[in-house]
Amino acid sequence: MKVSEVMTGKPQTILAEQSVLDAAKKLAELEVSALPVEQDDRLIGMLTDRDIVVRVLASGRDPAKTRVEEVASKGTKYCFDDEDVAQVAKNMDDLSVRRLPVVNRQKRFIGIVSIEDIRPQH
Repeated sequence: MKVSEVMTGKPQTILAEQSVLDAAKKLAELEVSALPVEQDDRLIGMLTDRDIVVRVLASGRDPAKTRVEEVASKGTKYCFDDEDVAQVAKNMDDLSVRRLPVVNRQKRFIGIVSIEDIRPQH
């Protein structure tokens, strides 16, 4: 079974150029703790509630003037939509993560897969 068969289609994201304040409002509205960060239709990182606390609030930065791309976590791990779910589940276990962004082979962000999506298959 392929990741594309179990993933959640393109979830909510935040644009790199948006303010951290906008992102915080979106996190609260969606009741989530992380948002994929997009720029030019590509995944460039993840912004977590922890990123906001540590990299913005604790350092005295203004969330209304700080752009998401300045504080988002870079080097985000991801998987491809055509990968086998068993292999992705193993990778998630190895990385100790519960969710991975999903990209196509052109590296366009298209969804997210969680361990709960995969668990019944392995």
